[in-house]
Amino acid sequence: MHKIGIIREGKVPPDARVPLTPQQCQQIISKFPVEVVVQPSNVRCYTDAEYRAAGVELATDLRDCDILIGVKEVPVDQLIPGKTYLFFSHTIKKQKQNRHLLQVILEKNIRLIDFEKLTDDRGDRLIAFGFYAGLVGAHNALWTYGQRTRLFDLPRMCDCHDYAEVKAVYPQTPLPPVRIVLTGSGRVASGAVRNLHDMGIHQVSPRDFLTKTFDKPVFTQLFAQDYVQHHSGPRIFDKAHFYAHGEDYVSTFAPYTRRADIFINGIYYDGKAPMFFTASEMAGDAFHLQVIADVSCDIVPNASVPTTLRPSTIAEPVYGINRYTGQECAPYDPDAVDVMAIDNLPSELPRDASDFFGKQLIDNVLPELLHEEDSVVIARAVIAENGHLTDRYEYLSDYVGEMAV
Repeated sequence: MHKIGIIREGKVPPDARVPLTPQQCQQIISKFPVEVVVQPSNVRCYTDAEYRAAGVELATDLRDCDILIGVKEVPVDQLIPGKTYLFFSHTIKKQKQNRHLLQVILEKNIRLIDFEKLTDDRGDRLIAFGFYAGLVGAHNALWTYGQRTRLFDLPRMCDCHDYAEVKAVYPQTPLPPVRIVLTGSGRVASGAVRNLHDMGIHQVSPRDFLTKTFDKPVFTQLFAQDYVQHHSGPRIFDKAHFYAHGEDYVSTFAPYTRRADIFINGIYYDGKAPMFFTASEMAGDAFHLQVIADVSCDIVPNASVPTTLRPSTIAEPVYGINRYTGQECAPYDPDAVDVMAIDNLPSELPRDASDFFGKQLIDNVLPELLHEEDSVVIARAVIAENGHLTDRYEYLSDYVGEMAV
């Protein structure tokens, strides 16, 4: 029988999400041959008392667990040697801030299964918070615009109990005829579309967005063929070729920077692809964007948006970028573009997001994990074991240095 430990989130700033809610822990104990133990925490959106009420054991010491599950990166001094861990390591793109984390994982012979790499045979992710990142990001985009213009006021999602409380506010909040452009077609964009519809914002085609005027708030959703084209000029768009050879494409996003008030970015960025716009374009008289909600939150220079110089935080969600200098400045300045680039957006709705995530974990991952001898799903997501990178992740060898040898 496996013993699963739900670890206390230790990353700073703290994250209130959980991989499994109290009711979901109760569900898997009755459904699978497992024990579940939860490490006490005073920052979780679900309290220790809620876990106890669901009949789930709490324990500070998790050394007798063989599988440890969290959400964000685990501080290196809290890693227990020889265990199997599941969490978002944020190492697969060689993120500089987590290099030492992966080195210590190798040192301690930890088996790391990264949530981000749990995929089906088509490469689609089986578990993610992206939908809620998009949902919260779209709300924050409008919140930021309201703060900038003082035309309306929305609550912060992080101050609400759940999304139902937030939705109840929307009918009471008349919005001006703001124009919003959203990029992306995946989970993030789906969450953003859901929120924009819930706010009563009308969706229009890209063509109508650029050519018509509206007396009500509107948004348009752009797919890759709407914002890039091959450098040789207009031709039938080949999505597979774009993904494989992004360096052969140029941005055609400029018309939207001249029409939209708000830009919500929800794409997965490949470094070979062009940025949406340049710093010089931002300084031009025709540039109209006032708010950029970069849900993807890729940081310059490896970014699709040149204004995302750093992540923002739930406590301080917005910073300004001076249009003419490209330097960070105070938000809401007349010469600034306001940037909302929180990198843990689902934490603003932690109860909803955790419940959503836990359902995916139970349905898509736990059965594979408990029968992993035959699971290619788990095998694809194992980054490290027995002190070495697995074959699939040998490309990280230069990132961790001699530790991978």
